[in-house]
Amino acid sequence: MIGVGIAGAGHFAAHHVRAMAAFADLRLVAVAAGDREAAEAFARQHGGRAVSDWRALLDDPAVDVVLVTTPHHLHAPVAIAAAAAGRHLYVEKPLAPTLGGCVAMHRAAAQGGVQLLAGHLMRFACPITAAADFLATGAIGRPLVGRSGTRKRWMEGNRRPWHLAAESGGGMLLTAGIHALDRLMFLMGADVAAVACASGHLFHDQPVPDVDLALLRFASGALGVLESVGHRDPTMINDTEIDCEDGTLRIDLDRGVQIGQGGAWRALPGSGEPDWAQRALERGWAAMRSAIRDGTPPPVTAAQAGAVIAAIEAARLAAAERREIQVAGWPA
Repeated sequence: MIGVGIAGAGHFAAHHVRAMAAFADLRLVAVAAGDREAAEAFARQHGGRAVSDWRALLDDPAVDVVLVTTPHHLHAPVAIAAAAAGRHLYVEKPLAPTLGGCVAMHRAAAQGGVQLLAGHLMRFACPITAAADFLATGAIGRPLVGRSGTRKRWMEGNRRPWHLAAESGGGMLLTAGIHALDRLMFLMGADVAAVACASGHLFHDQPVPDVDLALLRFASGALGVLESVGHRDPTMINDTEIDCEDGTLRIDLDRGVQIGQGGAWRALPGSGEPDWAQRALERGWAAMRSAIRDGTPPPVTAAQAGAVIAAIEAARLAAAERREIQVAGWPA
């Protein structure tokens, strides 16, 4: 049995618990939240015991892996301490708000001899993995131009005050738009080398941007466009298009993948999946179990997650300085 301790008793932690239920050998041991009442309410609904300090998870020998779903700025402190205590780590995106934080978490996991899985949902989503597998066949050549967008209601019901502070939440891009960037980088098969970006507070009067539009230069020489829009309407659009040498992919997370080639469009078989987000979380936990039980390398590494964060850091600077910014690389 693998015992799980959760740091953070919020909306997405509940989705993780439902995903864990697909595996008989995963057991929720405890959940921690600074708001003790929130932790107790979570435990009543989902099981485990409630604690008011995440450090209590590290004192419990029944906890084998810590799921980190705290506000973004707490990811690194929690994960580094958990790694030092010998606990495996499943850390929700963003791995950390800064590249430096991602590097520190990677080093802590290596020194602690524990597994670290970055919870980038898109890397486990059926439409995205099906598209990546198809691109790997070379049937439509190399990806040369990509566009990816997440456009959704920003102030939805699970939004909290910490989301609206630059130091703890980072705004729409770090919270939700990061998914569009992550899947674009994954499908283009390259890190971002340089970014130009325009940001705005167009739909909400708040300290952090709700809109970011970025032009991306990939290390491969390919180009990309990122759209992160936190509007007011509940309508959501999650789509990605990849123009390759000999054809195009059009990806809709709710409808699957379309292949454009020779003047016609066709559906990619097996690329659609009902309830794709929950199934993606289950695949994430399957990967975490394999990493713990068999030593299988986690499919989403700190370096991959760090490359996404480095691109976001560059986008923030590019928007502030109104110029193209080179993206920092993972340290040797």
